[in-house]
Amino acid sequence: MSASRFLDTNVIVYAYDTSDPVKQAKAQALLTSAIRQNSGAISTQVLGEFFHTVVIKRRLMMASEAAVIITALKAGLHVAGISLNLVMDAIAIHQRYQLRYWDALIVATAKSLACTEVVSEDMNNGQDYGGIVVVNPF
Repeated sequence: MSASRFLDTNVIVYAYDTSDPVKQAKAQALLTSAIRQNSGAISTQVLGEFFHTVVIKRRLMMASEAAVIITALKAGLHVAGISLNLVMDAIAIHQRYQLRYWDALIVATAKSLACTEVVSEDMNNGQDYGGIVVVNPF
């Protein structure tokens, strides 16, 4: 699977959150396009954050529902595991760009997958982190 776009947690959460129909529609379109074009990537970090957000933090669904969605996501998107090398790369990105660690780990993972974009509302739109450009669709 060749991925060009790394989807941050907020994109996945918004796709299943009905509280903001505009964001939900945009997120669903992004997710659907990434799956159909075989161009999307996420990480185990994103899957864990998604589960925590929709089950614990926002209480949007039951754990069993989130598990079904995670199973579907891993079938349609490239999923990267987090390794010690990625942690070290994230620390270097944090130091260089003063990015929060968890966002730096997203950038490091995207870079490891040769993605050119990180789709996120949590980082600066248009910011280039060493060849990884942030796109905020919201």
